[in-house]
Amino acid sequence: MRYELAGKRVLVAGMAKSGFAAVDVLLKHGAKVRAMDSKPDESMRARLAERGVELEAQSPEAFLGADLIVLSPGVPVEAVPQGAAPVIGEVELAGYDLQGPVIGITGSNGKTTTTALIGHILDNSGIACQVGGNIGTAPAAMIGASRPDQWNVLELSSFQLETIHEFRAKVGLVLNVTQNHLDRHRTIENYANAKARLLETQDESCFAVLNRDNSITASMAGRTRGQVVWFSMKTPVERGFWRHGDEIRSDSGPLMSIGEIRLRGLHNVENVMAAAAACQIAGATHEQIRAAVMTFQGVEHRIEFVRTLTGVDYYNDSKATSVDAALKAIDAFPGGLWIILGGKDKGSDYTVMREPLRAKAKAALLIGAAAPKIEKHLAGAIELVQCGDIARAVEVGHRRAAAGDTVLLAPACASFDQFRSFEHRGETFKELVRGLKE
Repeated sequence: MRYELAGKRVLVAGMAKSGFAAVDVLLKHGAKVRAMDSKPDESMRARLAERGVELEAQSPEAFLGADLIVLSPGVPVEAVPQGAAPVIGEVELAGYDLQGPVIGITGSNGKTTTTALIGHILDNSGIACQVGGNIGTAPAAMIGASRPDQWNVLELSSFQLETIHEFRAKVGLVLNVTQNHLDRHRTIENYANAKARLLETQDESCFAVLNRDNSITASMAGRTRGQVVWFSMKTPVERGFWRHGDEIRSDSGPLMSIGEIRLRGLHNVENVMAAAAACQIAGATHEQIRAAVMTFQGVEHRIEFVRTLTGVDYYNDSKATSVDAALKAIDAFPGGLWIILGGKDKGSDYTVMREPLRAKAKAALLIGAAAPKIEKHLAGAIELVQCGDIARAVEVGHRRAAAGDTVLLAPACASFDQFRSFEHRGETFKELVRGLKE
C-alpha cells in the first residue's frame, strides 16, 4: 500500500545521501519530518536545520512516536523495535513519484558495471535514461529529473530491496547470488530473499532477466509474474543471450564477438549479456548494443588498470568486497598474481579461494582486521605475507614482483576497518602505486 504522507509524523533513519533525499521528498509532501543517525554530527545537523528538521541520535526510543519510518539502506530492519510504526525504504518512497519505467539491477557482483553499461548503451542508442541508485544519485533525488518517456536505470542492493513493498521494476535483473553480507543477513537464504523482492513486486507486463547458470537466480524464475529472459555462459536459452564459443548469440541472432568486449574477465561477458537483454527490451537494436559495448571502458575500482612499472602491472579492484568478486578478479588474469586481501570481514568463507590462488598467485599480501582469519583459511595454499595496511602491501608487491607479474588489489572484504569506503581504499591504492619509483 502507498502511505499517506501529508501531515504525518515521519522518521527518517540514516542520514547519508539516501536519508537527505528522503527528507526532501517527505517535506514536499507536507510530512512532519524527524531525522535520526547512529553518528550524528554538526554538518548533518546544520543541513537539516536549513530544512527545518531536527536530528537525533539513533536509539530504540527514537524510533517511537512516528506514523511511518523511512529507512536508509545502512540501517537494518532489525534495528526498528517491535511496536514501532510501519517501515518502508527510501527506494519505496522514491517509487511514489518517480516517472518513467525502471530497469533495476541487483546481484552479488557486477551490479555497478552492468548498471553503468546499460546507461551507456541506452544513451548511445538515443534512448532517454538517467542512472542512479546504489551507483551515485539516490532514487529519491532522481524524481525531479524523471519523465514518463525516460528509463530510470537503478543499481539496487539487498539493503535497499529488503524494504520495498510495491516499488516495481519494469525490467528486473538478478545477475548472480553468492555468499555476501552475511554479517547483516545472517544466512544466504535471507540474502537471496532480499534480492528476490525485485522480482516479487513485478506484474505480467514486466521482465525478469536472470542468470541461468546460477542455481539461486535460476530458481527465482518462479518468484516473478513477469516474463523471464535468460543469459548463460554454458547453454543456449529459449529466450535471451548465451555464449557460443567466441561469440554472444541470442534467440534473435548473433550479437558480437567476445573479443570486441573491452572489459577484462569472463564475468564481464555475463554482464554484457545481461545488459544486452535489458537494453533490447528497452528498444535498442543488436547493432546499437554492439557498437556501445565496444566503446565502454568500464567503471573505476572494477579491475581498473593503474600502471605498468618495470614490467609489473598494477590493477585496482577495490570493489571486490566479497569472496566471489575476488575470485572473478583472480580468474581474469593468467597468473603471476600478488594479491592484496583483507579488510572488514563480512562473515565470509575464504577457504574456497585456496585452489584458485594456488593456481594463479605467487603470494597473498594480507591487510586489515580480517587478515588473521584469512591467514587461517588459506594457510598452506600459497605464501601469505602479513602487511597490516595497504601501504606496506604495495611496497612488498613492488619489491618482490617480477616482470610479467601483476599486483592486484581484490580484497574480498569490506573497507570500513581502515577506509571510509571502497572508493577511498581504491584511491589510496592508486596514489601509492603512482608514487612508486623504478
